[in-house]
Amino acid sequence: MRVAVWHRNDDIQIVEKPIPKIGRGELLMKVKASGICGTDVMEWYRIDRAPLVLGHEVAGDVVEVGEDVDDYKAGDRVVAAHHVSCNNCPHCYSGHETVCDTLRSTNFDPGGFSEYVRLPSINVEKGVFKLDDAISYDEGTFVEPLACVLRGQRLAGQGPGKSIFVIGSGISGLLHVKLAAALGSGMIMASDISDYRLKKAIDFGAEKVFKPDECMPDNIRKVNNGRLADIVIICAGVPSVTAQALSLVERGGTVLFFAAGAPDAKIDTPINEIFWRNEVTLTSSYAGSQSDHEIALELIRSGRLDLKDLITKRIALEEIEDGFRQVLEADRSVKIIVDPEI
Repeated sequence: MRVAVWHRNDDIQIVEKPIPKIGRGELLMKVKASGICGTDVMEWYRIDRAPLVLGHEVAGDVVEVGEDVDDYKAGDRVVAAHHVSCNNCPHCYSGHETVCDTLRSTNFDPGGFSEYVRLPSINVEKGVFKLDDAISYDEGTFVEPLACVLRGQRLAGQGPGKSIFVIGSGISGLLHVKLAAALGSGMIMASDISDYRLKKAIDFGAEKVFKPDECMPDNIRKVNNGRLADIVIICAGVPSVTAQALSLVERGGTVLFFAAGAPDAKIDTPINEIFWRNEVTLTSSYAGSQSDHEIALELIRSGRLDLKDLITKRIALEEIEDGFRQVLEADRSVKIIVDPEI
């Protein structure tokens, strides 16, 4: 089978590898669609582990079923989570499934940017979900990133009527905008350096958008009934955004660190001025739990969240290096889907 082996963002090689052999409790999935995630192009995050086969936003068909697998059969259309939790440790019991040791050690074989993927037994048990015929494979690739966004907004206390400011309108930021609009949030605001992305943010539910140099408290109060944002979600890895986020959050509000920061990012802010008197909460989120994936799938299945307009283009596996370049440039694309069958 063909596999895209990542050495760095400008060096992704298409090689031939054997189709993985499955064992007891496992599935072999033929990949029909695999989304390029913003984290896939974070070169600094994984360069010391190269070469790698990336790709974790996958949808496809079950083509082989291992012994003792009763819930799936060849021909089933599925999506799969690459990381799954044990659901049986103190982290999982306390609702922090995504910091579970098991979640941090599970993955696909070899990765979603390939023609076939072996799904280990624990992933089959806790992280494979059937797709209705009405849901396309392309839409299925959004289940994993939407699960992450759902978890983040829940941890941040998002709810009807609460105002939200999304810093960074890339794919994760736009998913946050879309979800907030679908869930009946109050004023939805977003920022980005790109006019293209700001236009998309408006299209997907933001009422007001700003360039970074316009993100000043007075400007936010002018459009939000004299208040700053109840929730500020950081979806950009630029070091300066932390200070900006803290200046835009209302007293009693929450700042959610959703995107990974820059490698050397630090928080340096006066505790008394920001936190002690103002009761501002800083929180973070990583990945999505099994239930987050199930809710994400239902939001897509029900039509409550239409994500098809986030897809910019579909490309062949051989075009993946150019796909990474377009995601990095980020000025004319939102979501790029890799289709190994093209």
